[in-house]
Amino acid sequence: MIQEPQALIAIVEDDEEILRLVSSLLSQEGYAVEAAENGAALDAVLSRTRPDLIILDLMLPGEDGLSICRRLRANNGSIPILMLTAKGDPIDRVVGLELGADDYLTKPFNPRELLARVRAILRRSRGMTEAEANRRYAFADFVIDLDARTLSTAAGEPVPLTTAEFDLLACFVQRPRRVLSREQLLDWTRGRDADPFDRAIDMTISRLRKKIDAAAPGVNLISTVRNNGYLFVANVKHLSP
Repeated sequence: MIQEPQALIAIVEDDEEILRLVSSLLSQEGYAVEAAENGAALDAVLSRTRPDLIILDLMLPGEDGLSICRRLRANNGSIPILMLTAKGDPIDRVVGLELGADDYLTKPFNPRELLARVRAILRRSRGMTEAEANRRYAFADFVIDLDARTLSTAAGEPVPLTTAEFDLLACFVQRPRRVLSREQLLDWTRGRDADPFDRAIDMTISRLRKKIDAAAPGVNLISTVRNNGYLFVANVKHLSP
């Protein structure tokens, strides 16, 4: 997997399903995760470790997220906080940011957006260099820019991809030479909307293979592993900015 250095993320969320899904999503991306269902459980986590980021739900039983945020800023001032809420009231957003939250995301959210917010906060808080933040990679005869969401040949010819095709290729590029199941790919690209019986992954891979072959004939980058999933066989190299 190609990503920033591993970070420890604490998630404070009383909804068991959301807690499980967010924990799974972050773990699959290579982050270490500590889960807490309320402020007291978070205090227990903080008593034994220091997270690089706290994902904090606003609506919690007992002490709510705004109160926890205020207390964290008073006692653990430098730990970044990403607030989550199902409420659409802009006043809550303003109050959360005024209390010191680094960012704010409203539920339901797209998993890709959550990951993008997490990466951005960690880059800022950990002082990553431009080279470390850059997400351009080369593989076979191609160059992909995950932030600009572009794919081109080594000669600079653009390879048009749909959103679904690009998201799928990005999953492979960040996890080269590793067998990925259909369920994993569905979860990473479609999140909570994924249907375990959805065959969209197989169809998207078929289209992606055709476009890659059209741009670089004979290059077989995605192999089918029977009864297990798919394998991105290319070596992936990080490109300097």
